[in-house]
Amino acid sequence: MRVLITGGAGYIGSFTARRMIAAGHTVTIYDNLSSGHRDTVPGANFVHADLKDIDQLDQLLVGSRIEAVMHFAASCYVGESVLQPVKYYANNLLNGFHLIERVRRHKIAKFVFSSTCAVYGEPQSNTLDESHPKHPMSPYGNTKLATELMLADYAPAYGIGVAMLRYFNAAGASLDGNYGESHLPETHLIPLILDVALGKREQIDIFGADYATPDGTCIRDYVHVEDLAEAHVQALAKITPGIATAYNVGTGQGYSVLEVIRTCEEVTGRKIAYRLAPRRAGDPPRLVADARKIAAELGWKPKYPDLRSIVETAWDWHRQRG
Repeated sequence: MRVLITGGAGYIGSFTARRMIAAGHTVTIYDNLSSGHRDTVPGANFVHADLKDIDQLDQLLVGSRIEAVMHFAASCYVGESVLQPVKYYANNLLNGFHLIERVRRHKIAKFVFSSTCAVYGEPQSNTLDESHPKHPMSPYGNTKLATELMLADYAPAYGIGVAMLRYFNAAGASLDGNYGESHLPETHLIPLILDVALGKREQIDIFGADYATPDGTCIRDYVHVEDLAEAHVQALAKITPGIATAYNVGTGQGYSVLEVIRTCEEVTGRKIAYRLAPRRAGDPPRLVADARKIAAELGWKPKYPDLRSIVETAWDWHRQRG
């Protein structure tokens, strides 16, 4: 299948692109490289462009005879979205609309959307299934939910098959050590902790230690990026025309910030210094997936279900980078 992957030079997008190529698909990457890395997807066609470049997007979809779209391109920092909502509504929602509208006009039948557990907001249960109420706590979550609602309306009206994958916390690196998580600036917990282990930073900040959790710090569900990439391949294969379906992608196991720090200390054999800091706006106390739906309908099962194995792959990659 001829597949366009927007944001395919980013962390999750590039892992998915490589997995799609390995599965025999013809992949075209569409990325403005504002946060992605060109060298992360060898073997793919690459277009350096922005989703607001509508004419170029139109020409690509037609000229390359694209049959399916995987949409990763987005701004994705909760804290930043609270401070700069205009960036998130312009990039995530408006540019997302331009893309989805072109999918409709060119009669592209399959669409996989990179969504997030941030659509749920404050959890009302220990684990969240897809029917949990949606009350996002940040502009980031609002824009992702708005895009989901748009896709849910477009699918039956125009016969588009849609899979919306609600990620929990992506982490980890490839087993060969060639690819891992690298953002500028880095805001994700595990890479920041490993930077402390490598001596690249003095300490890690813990944003809030007074949540209603066993140790007072936020709890998150960490899913290996390779498992996340595989979920996209399986979702694309089983998309049904005219139906939009949401799937949680997580392990169902939650770890607090302090538990992540302790696991990183065990894996690295090094002490991790940390500092308690005020809560960040938009952070729920606990986000853990109920992922039974994706297991039942797509047969997806994580190969790396525990935090330690995820951290081990990330540590191997970080050490090689130095």
